[in-house]
Amino acid sequence: MARTATLTAPLGRFRESLEMIKFSHTVFALPFALLAYFRAAGPTPPARTCAWIVVAMIGARTAAMAFNRIVDRAIDAENPRTAARALPAGRLPVGFAAGLCLAASLVFLLAAFELNRLAFVLAFPTLAVLLGYSFTKRFTVLSHVVLGVCLGIAPVGAWVAFRGRIEWPPIALGAAVVFWTAGFDVLYALQDEEFDRERGLRSLPARLGTVPALWISGLFHAATFLFLALFARAVAGGPLMSAAIVVAAVALAVQHALVKPGDLSRLNAAFFTANGVLSVAVAVLGIADLWIR
Repeated sequence: MARTATLTAPLGRFRESLEMIKFSHTVFALPFALLAYFRAAGPTPPARTCAWIVVAMIGARTAAMAFNRIVDRAIDAENPRTAARALPAGRLPVGFAAGLCLAASLVFLLAAFELNRLAFVLAFPTLAVLLGYSFTKRFTVLSHVVLGVCLGIAPVGAWVAFRGRIEWPPIALGAAVVFWTAGFDVLYALQDEEFDRERGLRSLPARLGTVPALWISGLFHAATFLFLALFARAVAGGPLMSAAIVVAAVALAVQHALVKPGDLSRLNAAFFTANGVLSVAVAVLGIADLWIR
């Protein structure tokens, strides 16, 4: 029995860690990074560079999420929706989360160093933005956009990883990711509208109310469509790239059809399923567009 408990404890902590950092949500930004990388490098890019991009993405996201959970642990403990998370519930110690954040940050910096000099130089301000996001909800309603910037950095970084310079195509794709993320984060914040307002936290739903927040989310997603089209044009995308934009438009429309004022029962489907389909489909079709041509 003691041996089983010894074996189970590390496994349980590992599972709690994955849940704490929402590892499954890596599906949001990583596909766009891979799309940018393939578009920068061609249909058969170097595997080594691709591997280090994936390592950098995992390291950066783990560091950012662990830091966010540490910074927000007191707020999470007061919110019925988040009180059961690992840190406020005491299933993981704060010291463990801090160590995970530090280790993941070092992994991210190492991966950037292995890519090229510009990637390494840009890794430091990138890490500052990723960690700094955790404080933004305390002083600005633009926290949704800052979160978008955190994810929008991914395709720009992947492009830099191969080309060693910043160009227009990844900026367009990054902007699409910024507005896509900001839009769905506004939708996600609807479930904490009353709590955020009472706690003095800044979010668009708490500041403006549900209906105006839904309109702003829709405008953000219209901008997503525009910048995806600009990216497709910048890389001379073919029919599958055009199909990717259509799929994105449908997924965005589905989100707004599922989430209605006074009815957030299908918010999780809108948040995870629709956005997961969008990111993966756009990346797969955008990359396949290279292969068929």
